[in-house]
Amino acid sequence: MTAPLLPFPSGCLQASFVRRVKRFSVETRAPGLGTVWAHTNNSGSMLGLLRPGAATLLSPAPGAARKLKWTLEVMDFHGTRVGVNTLTPNRLLRAAHLAGRLEATRGYTAFRPEATIGESRLDARLDGPKGALYVEAKNVTLVEDDVAVFPDAPTVRGQKHMRELTALAGRGVRVALFCLVQRDDCACFGPADFVDPDYAALFWQAVDAGVEIWPHRGVVTNQGIDLGPRLPLAPR
Repeated sequence: MTAPLLPFPSGCLQASFVRRVKRFSVETRAPGLGTVWAHTNNSGSMLGLLRPGAATLLSPAPGAARKLKWTLEVMDFHGTRVGVNTLTPNRLLRAAHLAGRLEATRGYTAFRPEATIGESRLDARLDGPKGALYVEAKNVTLVEDDVAVFPDAPTVRGQKHMRELTALAGRGVRVALFCLVQRDDCACFGPADFVDPDYAALFWQAVDAGVEIWPHRGVVTNQGIDLGPRLPLAPR
């Protein structure tokens, strides 16, 4: 079996979900250990995933300084593994590009995270003979009726990002939205108009302005996260 592009560190822990507390921490229970608290960097609602008793995968936190020694990586949704770590899309974008696995970035020779252009700060800038390419990355965990959708909660920040991408595309800058769907029970991707209709409207405005949308399924296993196939956009 080929190793995933983003392997989990050794020493991961399987536990069951109990509850979420104060947005960035979750209580779990692990066999032989009892209560185990873990950090979650996912600021979204994780709609539908936070079911008491759901299986989880926790990774050990690097270093000894952090208060919570575990990080929530994966949650089970009726037998489907769902990656919930919101750092994963940025990391996988870089890893997939360097490995030559992302067709849309082939030909670009330099990759710089957290690039600023004007008043916008985006997750990555790539440079090459074709010029510059700016990419914003999003983590997708919600699926409805076989459609992977984003966001899972109203997002003013996400609306701002779409306006920024649209404005850049209008100036002739190549910009893209990399949407990593960290689950495999979906056939296409689209904006969650039933969650945030304003975001959905801005999403389609961005598409019309020339913003590229790269929805990719993530392959989530207990060993790590790999890049899966690109998904088509759902009809409007």
